[in-house]
Amino acid sequence: MDDNLTLRAFREEDLGFLDRLDTDPAALGAFEWFGFRDVRSWRRRWEQDGFVAPESTALAVVAADGTLIGIASWKAAHRGGSRGSCFEIGLALLPDYRGQGLGTTAQRLLVDYLFRFTTVHRLEAGTDTDNIAEQKALERIGFIREGVLREVAFRDGTWRNSVIYALLRKDWQQH
Repeated sequence: MDDNLTLRAFREEDLGFLDRLDTDPAALGAFEWFGFRDVRSWRRRWEQDGFVAPESTALAVVAADGTLIGIASWKAAHRGGSRGSCFEIGLALLPDYRGQGLGTTAQRLLVDYLFRFTTVHRLEAGTDTDNIAEQKALERIGFIREGVLREVAFRDGTWRNSVIYALLRKDWQQH
């Protein structure tokens, strides 16, 4: 918990917010919109596990006034170590809440949660090479830029490069 933000489990009444992420290109923005998706996929996932599972989890990002403003997530990244030792994290905020430091705060809350309540050793985050704001946010909370994945994502009619960042448990403890 933070004075400005909270991460919490999604509730059934939040499904309309999640539907918007698949039907409104402006909701996710230029770096996260990869085209329309089956809006029922959120509902099926809700019925399956409420978005909380060992392989992937999604949490609501909620402002101090209770407004749902985004989504924070993690999923298992199998890199050869034991299960649960590496997660890829992600974050998306609605447009009205970007550029205010809330993304950095939400990611800091997510990282702290994962290092406190799971056995994860390594966290990874990837972002478009043109998404400078996200790169700065990751660096502010201690992530280290490890490299560029060339033409890894198809978005807006072209193949896009992505920057990969990582944060190790020992680095977070010293941060």
